Amino acid sequence: MPLYVDRDASKLWRKICAETSMEVSLVAENWKPLLAGIIFQYIHGLAAHGIHYLHRPGPTLQDAGFFLLPELGQDKAYISETLFTFIFCSFVLWTFHPFIFQYKKIYTALIWCRVLAYLVACQILRIVTFYSTHLPGPNYHCHQGSKLARLPPPESAIELLVINFSRGVNYGCGDLIFSSHMIFTIVFVRTYHKYGTRRCIKQFAWLLAVIQSLLILASHKHYTVDVVVAWYTVNLVAFFIDKKMPELPDRSTGLTYLPLLPVSREKDSRSMEEHHKLLSGVSVEISN
Repeated sequence: MPLYVDRDASKLWRKICAETSMEVSLVAENWKPLLAGIIFQYIHGLAAHGIHYLHRPGPTLQDAGFFLLPELGQDKAYISETLFTFIFCSFVLWTFHPFIFQYKKIYTALIWCRVLAYLVACQILRIVTFYSTHLPGPNYHCHQGSKLARLPPPESAIELLVINFSRGVNYGCGDLIFSSHMIFTIVFVRTYHKYGTRRCIKQFAWLLAVIQSLLILASHKHYTVDVVVAWYTVNLVAFFIDKKMPELPDRSTGLTYLPLLPVSREKDSRSMEEHHKLLSGVSVEISN
């Protein structure tokens, strides 16, 4: 029994090493779009932070979603954030599943290039819209009389540039049209729908996206228009980006050009063949 466990552990380790080597090479080839997408997440946070200084609290606008849905209340607002965290973490873990599982359809680096392209395009549109018209925030901490409704004028440029992302997500005001939570949710669900393999999970993911929309409204974190605009804008943006970007290679059909791990001169052709099988997700039996 101990020998069997050791052999399986060794096989898993070699699989992880092979996958890491391949993904590192893909990151080296695509580092510019990956880095640009990551940097823009900071720029988007900076824009959301800036609009909070311009926010002017006022009466909550009449909203169909607020009228139709029961209000969760301030003490239950965490439910919406909990579901969003679950969707976010589940998607991130799925993008790294090729490092562990046998069946591999995607390349982690390439899928994140595509996801970041979706996010950046949507976030650019979002920044333009919420700076164009300033709406009074419907969230509880954005109401008149709340200390968090308006930020005091910045005392230095550093105060403007340093962002507390957690505080901005939970206590931001003014960055309304359209919902950032729904951008991430729809991008993640849509990406899994296209590149995932489990039909039941795809259907469950879309159901979670709908529930997330309703929870955002019931928590009064956004107006209905913020959620509705996100639904059609994100899907349209993703549709046009898919038309412009080359389709991702389906690795389940086998490898073509991706690099191998370096092997010593003493290794024979069988080692090379085993390495190919590890990368393509085919199990390798090691004889005694």
